[in-house]
Amino acid sequence: MSLNRITDIQGLRVGHAEDLRLGSGVTAIVFDAPVVAGIDVRGGGPGTRETDLLDPERTVERIDAIVLSGGSAFGLDAAAGIMAALAEAGRGFAVGPARVPIVPGAVLFDLLNGGDKDWGRFPPYRDLGYAAARAAAVDFALGSVGAGTGATTANLKGGLGSASAEVSGLTARVGALAAVNAFGRVTVGDGAQFWAAPYEAGDEFGALGFPRHMPPEAFDWPRKHADLAGASTTLAVVATDAILTKAQARRLAVMAQDGLARAIHPVHTPLDGDVVFAVATGRVPLADPVGDLARLGDAAARTLARAVAIGVFSATSLPGFDRMPPAWTECFGRGG
Repeated sequence: MSLNRITDIQGLRVGHAEDLRLGSGVTAIVFDAPVVAGIDVRGGGPGTRETDLLDPERTVERIDAIVLSGGSAFGLDAAAGIMAALAEAGRGFAVGPARVPIVPGAVLFDLLNGGDKDWGRFPPYRDLGYAAARAAAVDFALGSVGAGTGATTANLKGGLGSASAEVSGLTARVGALAAVNAFGRVTVGDGAQFWAAPYEAGDEFGALGFPRHMPPEAFDWPRKHADLAGASTTLAVVATDAILTKAQARRLAVMAQDGLARAIHPVHTPLDGDVVFAVATGRVPLADPVGDLARLGDAAARTLARAVAIGVFSATSLPGFDRMPPAWTECFGRGG
């Protein structure tokens, strides 16, 4: 049965850990067996770890997990916690008798969301990463959890979303997960209708459709951290059960970036650190390596657009910071 989650791709599990007082958290995407992966970075202020090895020319062919974290550069520590959990399970790239878990990751900026970031000498992200990896499961929560805990957008609370889809003409599937902390808006102006509305499946983010007439404020420049480069970011992972090379995974990530452009306005600015990972579990062969990859990329972009909207639609207010704006409460009848 489909959960409409990235974990509909067999062999993936997702875990969250968060600290509501801190207003931040970590999401771990853990693979049952090592997977092929690629990355595409479009934001002007990214924060990443172990992403150079995803280049097709690098020696390591597969990875064990991906980490998405709040905390800006402090959150890069989360990968060490996930590595510790994987090492306990005997996972990792074999170097003689040693094993080194391979955990690329990326971080988003949530240091100004009102949470208590006075953590002293040791940021908590390593421990949060370990807890997230240990919590990894096929079914997982959406909204203000994990890396989406302290996320915001230009006019709404951000959050973590996920979706999946079949691929027309193929037996392969795609899934997507996004931690939405964008400089831009995911809704048209200050209303509740999503830029991603044309791609919605059923009523997964309200079924409000697209406005008949574009409101005058639809393209107003956002004010969120407008003078702070790198203070916003959307992090995403797209996954497929197809058999891909590292170069094909990279192309899948490039195509999937269009999902962010369809769901967020503006996007990929110098103020964002937008990153998309793509992973392939290698279960379904492609009959046409070029044409079938194009189909996968198209489906991944649409699925990622849906995941972005679902993440914000599922978000809730957290005590002490980031209240829902009036427009959101009025449209959906909830404020947290």
